[in-house]
Amino acid sequence: MSTVMVVDDSVTLREMIADLLKGRGLNVTVASDGVEALEQIKANCPDLVVLDIVMPRMNGYEVCRRLKSDPKTQNLPVVMCSSKSEEFDRYWGMKQGADAYIAKPFHPQELVGTIKQLLRG
Repeated sequence: MSTVMVVDDSVTLREMIADLLKGRGLNVTVASDGVEALEQIKANCPDLVVLDIVMPRMNGYEVCRRLKSDPKTQNLPVVMCSSKSEEFDRYWGMKQGADAYIAKPFHPQELVGTIKQLLRG
């Protein structure tokens, strides 16, 4: 069974996404910011990361850059999921190495479909 890490500083959104993914048969771990996410990934790497952009301590762009520049995690799929929905935000997210970019609010099926597609890789 695949494990997905959900990184978001909003408890409500983190729990909503976690419940959605658990309901689709995935294991879920959570982190509340980028620093915590990187520490957890180093200890126990998930199969995919759903990453918010605007967070305290370290934003999602920086987390994505660090993951993609490390040989141990460079192939870890990253889905940026953010309220930053301008075309530039999407472009910049992909430029940091994100494998997909989903703007909030999103349709649950869009998120689940994107994750399943990337996990099949």
